[in-house]
Amino acid sequence: MTRELDGTRLVTPAMIAVVVILATVPFWIQAIGLYQYLAVEILIWAIYAFAFNLLLGTGGLPSFGHGAFFGIGAYACGLAQMHLGAGLWLSLIAALLAATLAGAFVSAFVARRRGIYFALMTIAFGQIFWFIAMKARDITGGEDGLLPIARPPVGIGGTGIDITGNVAFYYFVLVIFALVLVLFWRLTHSPFGRVLAAIRQSETRAGHLGYSVLAFKMAAFTLSAAISGMAGGLFAMAQASAFPDVMSLHFSGYIVMMVLVGGGFASFWGPLVGVLVFFVARDVLGAFTSTWMLWFGLLFVTVILFKPEGIAGLAQDVAKRLRKGDRENERPVAATAVDAGS
Repeated sequence: MTRELDGTRLVTPAMIAVVVILATVPFWIQAIGLYQYLAVEILIWAIYAFAFNLLLGTGGLPSFGHGAFFGIGAYACGLAQMHLGAGLWLSLIAALLAATLAGAFVSAFVARRRGIYFALMTIAFGQIFWFIAMKARDITGGEDGLLPIARPPVGIGGTGIDITGNVAFYYFVLVIFALVLVLFWRLTHSPFGRVLAAIRQSETRAGHLGYSVLAFKMAAFTLSAAISGMAGGLFAMAQASAFPDVMSLHFSGYIVMMVLVGGGFASFWGPLVGVLVFFVARDVLGAFTSTWMLWFGLLFVTVILFKPEGIAGLAQDVAKRLRKGDRENERPVAATAVDAGS
């Protein structure tokens, strides 16, 4: 009942709790041996993961070349600053628009396919964009990348708020993260999201019900690419540069692994869980061994083999069993009370 009620809300108690907890991160992250920039990275990749999960988790559409849109957003942000003198908002709008156009273009081809052919075509387009980024040296800087990319001040009401520091930039990204959270929560629980879920179960059945499967797949792909591009623009500002690596196949694989390990199929919060696990593994395990990726890969294999619903799905199962146990413990007490009354 509570879950059904949350689905109708613009903002849920869980969302408020998550944002409040994230707002406290700069106060204690260094005390546990981590660093402020890591928190910025986690938030940006969480935005990217939520965008990606609209396709994979909600629509069941496996895009394995999604890093292309993240990278296009990063390059668009940098190019807008260098050639148009764009400030913060224009840089982000440029990232959003460039990724939207690229997503709409790619979706016109891949949305007509399903399953393995859909996945393979996204890989092919991702590699095409990566190749262009590598070879168009006059525009992208090739392997050397595009730099420096600045963090312009936040212009509000004629004043400029400096976000060059990692803490200030973190809070700026947190505001965008909160807006993205609301956007995808509402989308997931809207008629649009329900049609995507129907497409995930059966494209044929969704089509027979009268929905334009092609239009919904194109819309979802384009929207996912647009927000991924905006995340890429934030990432370019975070690391003051844009490199073709983020468009490569293995970077595209990272976001797939994060979402699946976290449980994007089972829970709205799965992408955030997956991003947290990935970056904590990288920085905590990475402090002890250079083979941290091996251990994360083994975790990924284990999840796929034994719990495809991911960590969030496992947590849901544990919560259900605990609730079931509580109900079973209450029954004898209630039965005893009835017997005593009779």
